[in-house]
Amino acid sequence: WKTEVLAASLRHPLHVIESARMGADIATMPFKVIDQLFNHPLTDKGQAQFLADWRKSGRK
Repeated sequence: WKTEVLAASLRHPLHVIESARMGADIATMPFKVIDQLFNHPLTDKGQAQFLADWRKSGRK
């Protein structure tokens, strides 16, 4: 049988990232942590600025 490493009950997005870097095969975490991995205020701000600049360029 192949052994797999399970990182369980991770409570912070950095714990998820570090577990993956260390080779964990599976990670369990609350939805809140998953949401934090994919949503960040600076991402939203950067996207809004990009779209505003695009609109100003007059391109479609």
